[in-house]
Amino acid sequence: MGVAHAYDEDSNENAKATMTFPIDTSGYKQLTLDWTAAFIGEADLAQLRENIQIVRDTIVFFTAVSGAKGLAGHTGGAYGIVPEILIADGFMRGSDAVYPAFFDEAGHRVAVQYAMAAFNGVIPIEKLLKYREYEHGLYGHPELNRDLGVMFSSGRLGHLWPFVNGVARANSEKAVFLFGSDGSQQEGNDAEAARHAVAQGLNVKLVIDDNNVTIAGHPSEYLKGYDVARTLGGQGLTVLEGDGEDLEGLYGRMQQALATKGPVVVLNKRLMAPGIPGIEGLNAGHDVIDKENAVAYLKARGQAAAIDYLNGISTTKPKVVRRGSTDEVGSNRSEFGNIINGILGKLSEEERRNSLFVIDSDLEGSTGLKSIRLEHPEVFCTGGVMERGNFSAAAGFGFEKGKQGIFSTFSAFLEMIVSEASMARLNEANLLCHFSHAGVDEISDNTCHFGINVFFAHNGLPEGDKTRLYFPADAAQMKTLVERIYGDEGLRYVFTTRSKVPFICREDGSRFFDEAYAFEPDKDDVIREGSAGYVVSYGEMLYRALDAVEQARAQGIDVGLINKPTLNAVDETTMARVGGTGFALVVEGQNTETGLGMRYGTWLLERGFGPKYAHMGVNRPGAGGIPEQIPYQGLAPEDILARITELGNKTA
Repeated sequence: MGVAHAYDEDSNENAKATMTFPIDTSGYKQLTLDWTAAFIGEADLAQLRENIQIVRDTIVFFTAVSGAKGLAGHTGGAYGIVPEILIADGFMRGSDAVYPAFFDEAGHRVAVQYAMAAFNGVIPIEKLLKYREYEHGLYGHPELNRDLGVMFSSGRLGHLWPFVNGVARANSEKAVFLFGSDGSQQEGNDAEAARHAVAQGLNVKLVIDDNNVTIAGHPSEYLKGYDVARTLGGQGLTVLEGDGEDLEGLYGRMQQALATKGPVVVLNKRLMAPGIPGIEGLNAGHDVIDKENAVAYLKARGQAAAIDYLNGISTTKPKVVRRGSTDEVGSNRSEFGNIINGILGKLSEEERRNSLFVIDSDLEGSTGLKSIRLEHPEVFCTGGVMERGNFSAAAGFGFEKGKQGIFSTFSAFLEMIVSEASMARLNEANLLCHFSHAGVDEISDNTCHFGINVFFAHNGLPEGDKTRLYFPADAAQMKTLVERIYGDEGLRYVFTTRSKVPFICREDGSRFFDEAYAFEPDKDDVIREGSAGYVVSYGEMLYRALDAVEQARAQGIDVGLINKPTLNAVDETTMARVGGTGFALVVEGQNTETGLGMRYGTWLLERGFGPKYAHMGVNRPGAGGIPEQIPYQGLAPEDILARITELGNKTA
């Protein structure tokens, strides 16, 4: 079947290798458990308790290390499910009747996958100190790499169960564990997967951490009526509910699940990050533990060496010289909510209620919607992890003239709502969408969170289509853009990045998008005039392209720069300007197979222009890290400069 658990036959060789890993793991002993035994023996139970504590200490420590390095991460979810992971690990070792993979539909819990790879001898335990670092393979979500003990790719939250159904069908003689959560179970395709698993009698064993915490809050408060046990039970699954921290009960329920034919749910009630002061039971536990709380936890556990290691971490950001833009940076994604609040502040409460509905998909802090909730709760809805339904609900509110919805999530998740967008378009809905975390810039969760297919939203028929894709270059253009398009009809998509971006400047050093600037849909901005050729860019790549253009001009290449904030509309004036020179180079942070670059050349040819043409964009899976993502794709200013020079030489 092409899958191996890759256990170290000498179960403790890796655990003993603690010279450079400041957590004493010598007490860890691999357990071999008999899935036919209804009860766990006292000796195995005692060892299980010790193993759980060692693994949990390890997860707190190495995720805190990542956080201290500025690499972010996630602690609480991975920490929470250690008991069921270790029990499943014992069952896998005890029998080949259990499929050897810890499939997890909540990819942010990946730290436990790496911890198990270390404790099972697949990777040196010291490698955990490289969690989320560039070119070390320990990414923010599971990405298939059997050499590192990662036996699957999780994809986006709540997307894995249908895939695991297929694995179960292909391995019908085995039981397949799937670890889930009350957050991931909110996704609609899990409902489809549940019906399929029941109808087909698939031997899938769901182990769900029901901790009542997601990124934006507590499901029991924002999603009243939602109950994982009743939902899955109503779909026909056997549900075994209990306390996830009661180890004897947890073992018994997992063993019963294996002994029961067909799909079974082991539903574990527990707090988020149980036993970690400062984050226990809080949505902050979803993210990486902060240094203060990590030190407090490790101190209580007597882990002095780990505290010393953590305190010894220091980070310095190298000074970046940017030609053509400011040292000051702004966060476009955060500004979105502030701009909307500025518009709403000019309306009465009744006008706001009647004209706008804002819905969040559990990412309000990341997409700028939190400020709207705080300032104008009368128009706001915390919608949970249900992007498809939330998108359509917002579109439906905008079904009538004079009303519109606002929907927001990460750009990677735009791929999920393409069908819903088509329905909204057919209904002539008025919907303003903010998709943050576009491109790859500082996408620390790596490839599965790359927002590189935003042009999927450009899928209507040309005749009469009002759909527009907007990608502002800096926070100043963001403000005038959103204010200008707020009252427009149809589907409007505004894209921003996770990273902050500097302000674009004119040649004299003044800000290009100043108070005199007025954004106009479908119109491009000429940032620099050029006679030899033009670079066409937008969003987070514009300031990098400008840096390269300024260097090229200093070297004698009279290259210009165009900003294209409306991605899916042709500005005929600009097209003639670009087409009349010797070369055109599109530079973007989008997929080279789906982005602007693979259509801009066609637009030039259709209009009878024939400059030398090239485009640069995202072309390979990520390799981790944060500042390294852009250079790794060959999109750093020096890479752009090299391509400008190449094209300039060809046309000289």
